[in-house]
Amino acid sequence: MIYREYGKTGKKVSILGFGGMRFGAVDDLDACVGMMVAAAESGVNYFDTAPAYFGVKSEIAFGHGFQELRRRNLPFYSSTKTFQSTEKGIRKEIEAQLKRLGLSSIDFYHVWCITSLEEWRTRRKEGVIQVFRKLKEEGLIRHICVSSHLIGDDIRELLMEGVFEGVLFGYSAYNFNVRAKAFEAITAHDLGCVVMNPLGGGIIPEHPGLFQFLKSRPEETVVQAALRFLFSHEKITCTLVGCSNVEQVREAAAAIDGFVPLSAAAIEKIKASLGPSFADLCTGCQYCDSCPEGIPIPKLMEAWNHGKLYGRSSAITDRLSWHWSVPPSEAARCTECGQCEKLCTQHLPIISRMAEIAALPAQKR
Repeated sequence: MIYREYGKTGKKVSILGFGGMRFGAVDDLDACVGMMVAAAESGVNYFDTAPAYFGVKSEIAFGHGFQELRRRNLPFYSSTKTFQSTEKGIRKEIEAQLKRLGLSSIDFYHVWCITSLEEWRTRRKEGVIQVFRKLKEEGLIRHICVSSHLIGDDIRELLMEGVFEGVLFGYSAYNFNVRAKAFEAITAHDLGCVVMNPLGGGIIPEHPGLFQFLKSRPEETVVQAALRFLFSHEKITCTLVGCSNVEQVREAAAAIDGFVPLSAAAIEKIKASLGPSFADLCTGCQYCDSCPEGIPIPKLMEAWNHGKLYGRSSAITDRLSWHWSVPPSEAARCTECGQCEKLCTQHLPIISRMAEIAALPAQKR
């Protein structure tokens, strides 16, 4: 395993991290613990979860996993998050989190999911920074971090606070172009830089043929190639991978074996291969899945990805019919209230995509 300095904290974390958002069977604690042990045995020491991953089940699974890692003397750092911003809300949440995780302190605690400057200013006004500072002084958290979905230069306002020691943000081989300015801002402050959604929420492994250009070795998988692309960015401290089973853990860990950083020319060649068909794809985070009309937005957006990737609208209807059993007419129920777009961590034009899907003919099965 390779370890990098997490900003100015003095801690070294593995360049591959374990994300707790995609357990294949979160209720099977033995399986979840087995995945965490397999990751730790490969050298992974950064484990990230959140209180809304599978409800609170991911944190519960992590608690069992941490207990087993301690029993085996396998080192680890804990990372989790909170949506809360008031002192009452944060203290209530972290008390429950520490209990679920079986910890007395959380290593990397994040102000979770900042999607707009307006949202950030509201949380700041409610006192989130002061509360996080208190938690650190009391030893309940060790490092103050933020999970940001801001793009462009917006993230600079967060970083000007001078309180954050690390940032968790989305960056991958297919969306680096819209995240480049945020990446530059993070590295300019010499902060811990942790990448989420490195595989596009499953887009890359689900379409290996379309991502063959990422491969620099004939024997590597597109998953390993996508991870090595990120590992080659020296300013990325850790790349989080959410795995569904132990086989996926081992595939991700194998990307470290014999890893040699790509040259600047090789990285630029990969970037040049990313045409417009890869821009603005939905990563399937499902934050938009709370439509007042009950529209299954994540499924419709995932199908839209297929149309974009394959360059034909019939790919959308094929996916809706054969994979989701959802007719395009579901999108026609959109009232354009805008709630989904406010929640979208990628700032995608969901309303216009709903209209595009609604205009498609239903696929006959």
